[in-house]
Amino acid sequence: MGVMVAIARNMDALIGPGVMLLYPLYASMRAIESPSPLDDQQWLTYWVLYSLMTLFELSFYRVLQWFPLWPYMKLICCIWLVLPIFNGAAYVYENYVRTYVKIGNHVSSGYSKEQRKVMQMMSFDARKAVEHYIEKYGPDAFERVVKAAEKEAKKH
Repeated sequence: MGVMVAIARNMDALIGPGVMLLYPLYASMRAIESPSPLDDQQWLTYWVLYSLMTLFELSFYRVLQWFPLWPYMKLICCIWLVLPIFNGAAYVYENYVRTYVKIGNHVSSGYSKEQRKVMQMMSFDARKAVEHYIEKYGPDAFERVVKAAEKEAKKH
């Protein structure tokens, strides 16, 4: 029982580096190699948010050491930002950063807002396949596929 308690108390130290650094590093390297700007947006936003959390943590270390749940809160937040099922970093970018922070001229990725949302929900390999499909058949074909999928989803 003592081992389980020790693991639970140190879960942030055991899981944290993998969730907060190793997986994002791997995913960022995959994003660099992919032609899609959407995964670049996810991982660049993640690194900006992670940097801000780290700066906050370093600046308020003396206060945060009085909150024993801080490492777990940071771990949960990073899990939400990182995991593809949540795509938290892309969500923060789409709903907060893009809305409130305008830096330079915004260059469109060529996708509408709805198409970007659909693409963000896809895995890396699915996104590559969709982009190949768009290159081959054009963006209108992608729009028709999305509308057909929406219509099919409404049936069920």
